Amino acid sequence: MARKETSENPGRLKQIALTYKMTKKVDSKVGLVVAAVGIVTFGVLLAIGFWIDHPIYLGILGFLLAFLAMAIVFGRRAERAAFGQMEGQPGAAAAVLENIRRGGWTTTPAVAMNRSQDVVHRAVGKAGIVLVGEGNPNRVKALLAAEKKRMARIVADVPVHDIVVGDGEGQVSLQKLHTTLLKLPRVLPGAQVTAVNDRLRALGDLMSNMPIPKGPMPKGTRMPKGR
Repeated sequence: MARKETSENPGRLKQIALTYKMTKKVDSKVGLVVAAVGIVTFGVLLAIGFWIDHPIYLGILGFLLAFLAMAIVFGRRAERAAFGQMEGQPGAAAAVLENIRRGGWTTTPAVAMNRSQDVVHRAVGKAGIVLVGEGNPNRVKALLAAEKKRMARIVADVPVHDIVVGDGEGQVSLQKLHTTLLKLPRVLPGAQVTAVNDRLRALGDLMSNMPIPKGPMPKGTRMPKGR
């Protein structure tokens, strides 16, 4: 067990260092801000400790709270930097959806796509079905409507929510996509969620329906275009 913990710690430290380097490329002040938060938190608690004549106890508490505050601030700025780098990249919404599987969500990326590469992803959970579109808002709305119509044959009794990722009016930013899904009211029991997923799998999706040949693709062959 000791060897396992020793081998895991360097991996975590390496991951933190890598995250810091990636964050600093986007947020150059992250180091100063995190350090300032730690120093101020520790300083305030230590000052209170001297004021009430318990500097050791408050110093220890201040150190722990300073470490916690630094971790929270660093985590939020790292997350913001990551979303900033993903913003506008194809498939960014799918990457965010993949991270909410812990809440019982099942994600299927690219269930619909057009020739302009606007895309719709699908997430299924206790809130029902959520269709998330990214790309040109006008074209994405048409894709969402077509996908709703396609699903209506087999999941007419399930609530369907549609979201367009973006910063315009009526859209949801990439940073708020995760929390938006988690705030949706849960109306389906677990067994029904499983049944809905099974029905949607039977319906298929863009990737499973795409006729990809086995083996190397012949020269000059073009991939089939989406709808």
